[in-house]
Amino acid sequence: MNKQLCFTNFAAAMIDITRERSSKQVAMWLLAGVGMIVIQVLLGGITRLTESGLSITEWKPITGILPPMNDVAWQAEFDRYKVTDQFKYVHQNFSLSDFKFIFFWEWFHRLWARLMGVVFLAGFVYFAATKKFKRSMITPMIILFFLGGIQGFIGWAMVKSGLVPEKYYVGHVELTTHFIAAMGLLCYTLWFALSLLVKPVQIVVDAALKKTLIFILVLLVVQLIYGGFMAGMKAAITAPTWPDINGKMMPDHMNDLQPALTNIAYNPITVHFIHRGLAYVLLLLSIIWLISTKKISDNSLFNRLRTGFAALVFIQVALGILTVLNATYSNRLVWLGVSHQFTAMLLLMLLTCLLFVVRKKQSLL
Repeated sequence: MNKQLCFTNFAAAMIDITRERSSKQVAMWLLAGVGMIVIQVLLGGITRLTESGLSITEWKPITGILPPMNDVAWQAEFDRYKVTDQFKYVHQNFSLSDFKFIFFWEWFHRLWARLMGVVFLAGFVYFAATKKFKRSMITPMIILFFLGGIQGFIGWAMVKSGLVPEKYYVGHVELTTHFIAAMGLLCYTLWFALSLLVKPVQIVVDAALKKTLIFILVLLVVQLIYGGFMAGMKAAITAPTWPDINGKMMPDHMNDLQPALTNIAYNPITVHFIHRGLAYVLLLLSIIWLISTKKISDNSLFNRLRTGFAALVFIQVALGILTVLNATYSNRLVWLGVSHQFTAMLLLMLLTCLLFVVRKKQSLL
């Protein structure tokens, strides 16, 4: 009887070990996806800052995998671009060589999106075939693929917004929608991975801290929206000064548009002012939150996340200042802008991790 009981316990332990190993493998696959999404968003940032987004005027999910393969194909692609108002009024002096440069970034951005789809699909097929998915993972997987698919359609809608008469760039609202949707996909994938990795002992139970984190998240999302507006409207160049805004703390022309409410989303200098102001509010709130968490000293995961978040907030503010001060230098703006965007994504990911770790009440994962 004792032998049978021992065997049963051993079998149960082996099953638990196998399930834990499978969950960790799925989590690593999801984290690889997180990394690929980060790269994709950075490629999108480069595409935007190099004004490459309208270089490919057609959506070819399958045949668009390959770039033009000969001079005739390149010229045909260039001729299609010449029809756009961006070429007619902004890049009318472009040579074929100039066009190839902007084409590369848009093509690479789309190619990486396809590669992400392959990685997610291949992983799903492998883990399903080897029965490493738990039943509880199926619904999140379906949501994950839905979010990824809808992101492709949002991206094409964004491109189309700039391929209409009298439009030289993609619309800043469409650009921001594409960016925020990508952030949603990023956070959802990361949260899914965390649910498979974080152990109950690593959870912090503190309702007050949780509420503050949620408030910081809401502010950060609004800030990210205005960051998208800044990029889409080229608003940084409207005030390449700091700490003042063109010599004033409250710049002129903030209420030029009518009706007045349109200024908060369509007036570049107003968008610039709001983006800066939100940065200061987030910095102050993050410092207050950091001080309030000093009482938690016995959770190493939480402390690492807290320290990383605090450091990134300061780095992000510094990068924001540098980006504004160098807004009139196109080469510097590209790399500072992308660095600013990258740090914003890291901030959002760390905040997502903190929100996962900090709970209002203890619960089983």
